[in-house]
Amino acid sequence: MSIAREMMNNNKKRFALFLVFALLIACVAGVYYYREYRKKYVTTDDAYVTGRIHVIASKVPGTVRAVYAEDNQFVKKDDVLLEIDDRDYDVRVREAESARNAEHAKLEEISTKVDVTKKQLLELQFSVKSARANLKLQEANLKQAELDYKRAQALRAKEVVPEERLEKAKTNFDVATAQVEASREQLKQIEATLETQKAIIQQTGSAFKSQNSVLKQREETRKAEDLKKSYTKIYAPSDGYITRKSVETGNQIQSGQPLMAVVPLNDIWVIANYKETQIENVKPGQKAKIRVDTYPDRDFEGTVQSIMAGTGSIFSLFPPENATGNYVKVVQRVPIKIVLNEGADPNHILRVGMSVVPTIITKE
Repeated sequence: MSIAREMMNNNKKRFALFLVFALLIACVAGVYYYREYRKKYVTTDDAYVTGRIHVIASKVPGTVRAVYAEDNQFVKKDDVLLEIDDRDYDVRVREAESARNAEHAKLEEISTKVDVTKKQLLELQFSVKSARANLKLQEANLKQAELDYKRAQALRAKEVVPEERLEKAKTNFDVATAQVEASREQLKQIEATLETQKAIIQQTGSAFKSQNSVLKQREETRKAEDLKKSYTKIYAPSDGYITRKSVETGNQIQSGQPLMAVVPLNDIWVIANYKETQIENVKPGQKAKIRVDTYPDRDFEGTVQSIMAGTGSIFSLFPPENATGNYVKVVQRVPIKIVLNEGADPNHILRVGMSVVPTIITKE
């Protein structure tokens, strides 16, 4: 009996040792396979759906005339969302148009004056040429009269000609001298008038440029008023759903005041905040499985598009300052952008802000 009992105890010990050894092997294998799984499948529950949110605000103040959108309504790009009463802006446009027309009339008047002064300048230039030619003619006559007078003096000294001829030659010489002086004076007057006319042309040209600048300014003012008037109609910047509507007909709004938002659900993605110890093997282009808390029985497919250049905390309002000496090591999280594959959400059932659990497959 004692021998049988001893053999039974030995068998129990061997079985217990076998169980311990088997459990040890199972634990080691489990840890090994768990580590390999974690290397291949990187997952986190710190993730959410996000997308582009177009905040709609008015560029001009005014009273809301009509609102054409409601909360959660689907709108298409360039649909009119609301209108602002534009009567005040109509008045400003008409005033700007009247001011522009007045300045344009002044410019036309100055332009006509410029044309007239240029024609007068051409006439004066022609008169100067004519006066110079006349002066040359009178100087030639004077020279001839002077020769005739000297010849008459010589002949009278020899008593070849009568005294009357000498007097006539002297008279012709004096007349020619006076005509030369008159021609010179006339030329000086015309040349002075010509210089005055040039100054007038320069002045009118400067006035034309100045008035043209004023007209352009008035035109820009009119365009600005037209642009402000166009802002009284607010259009949808893209296809999407209306959210956060906070405006009604009759409200007085200010420029820059948020009125509603348009969320396009055809352009959404996932932001997953992975621990820095998890992203060693994560690269753009890797596939991802996405499980949404709202739809636990359905998986969505996506692709890693990019990895943020810094951790989330470094871009916070108060980033950590480790140089102060109060340093406590905390595992940081790095945001990773995962875009949904085409056709993953055809009915747009995902919504911005939903919690998700993405799993990135780092190795095929």
